[in-house]
Amino acid sequence: MNGKTNGASPERNGDREEIARLLPAPADWDLPREQHLRHKDLLMHHIDSDQATRDQAARDQAARARPARRLLRPALLVPATALTLACALAAGMALNGSDGKPSDTASHRAATDMQPAAALLDRISVAAEKHATPTVRDDQFVYTREKVRGADLTSGKAVLGPLMDREVWAAQEPGPLHKLGLIREDGETLPINAQLGDTDGTPAGINRPTYSWLSALPTDPDELLAYLYAKTPTAQSRERDQAVFEQIGSLLGGLMPPRTAAALYRAAAKIPGVTPDPQARDAIGRRGLGIARDDTRYGIRTEWVFHEKDYSFLGSRSYLIKDASYGKAGTLLSGAAELEHGVVDEAGRRPADAGRTRTERQS
Repeated sequence: MNGKTNGASPERNGDREEIARLLPAPADWDLPREQHLRHKDLLMHHIDSDQATRDQAARDQAARARPARRLLRPALLVPATALTLACALAAGMALNGSDGKPSDTASHRAATDMQPAAALLDRISVAAEKHATPTVRDDQFVYTREKVRGADLTSGKAVLGPLMDREVWAAQEPGPLHKLGLIREDGETLPINAQLGDTDGTPAGINRPTYSWLSALPTDPDELLAYLYAKTPTAQSRERDQAVFEQIGSLLGGLMPPRTAAALYRAAAKIPGVTPDPQARDAIGRRGLGIARDDTRYGIRTEWVFHEKDYSFLGSRSYLIKDASYGKAGTLLSGAAELEHGVVDEAGRRPADAGRTRTERQS
């Protein structure tokens, strides 16, 4: 650099190639994404840094940790200063007795577990329809405050990081946009860039769910589920049903039209393998009514946690249910606890009535 051309000789390049061939192959970190993760995982993938080293870390990370699909609710990202956030949907507290045992076949689960899961999700959907949300204009930002924790995979093993505070301001313009909002975590506030590859910007959609986009989704559960199966990108690292379950999870937690929220819960009840989970907890240990699904092929359980009284969404987590190269069964991979949501006119500004949410007050 510094105005000089690269003087590397063919011989030196050949030495580098020879050394590269002698190095071990990189570990496979293409893990399934969590619920969770709504637009959050997408946001984490595109945190902007003014430092070239951070930019390079983001590119390297996307190349090795990101599945073929956008989000999710998520491949775990390797933290790099600001990208510590990118460990998306981080894990909760201790597992506290979640056995995570998969059933033998999908048909067996459908017969034994789907009925109670559907009954619980129906109660949750009825409550969601009654929950009022503020009006959200396209020129505003949806504000989210949460606690997150994630696994660092740089060593090839899942090493759980500390619990951190995160605030996100998500732009609601339909776009396409090059700047999707702001994220504040661990004392740093950074812009959120368009998705990698979106040279013209990222439009509102399944990878950037704005309130208006959510409002336009089908509210018939069968139609909505068919849409999600069609739009959810295929990932080699998880079963198709699990990918759609996690895609729904990625939309939960933020502000959305009540009818859309209710339809998402009813659609989730139709996915094979969805079960109740009485041991479910969020990232700060709040126990509630749990809905879970095990990816029996890849050995990961994804959980959603709801308040026992008003059925509001508390958070999510994912963990291993069988031994893998990067951890043993029971290893927490990611989790989040939803604390506050609101609407503001400017990114970086907290809601005027900032404080504890209904779910936080009732816990």
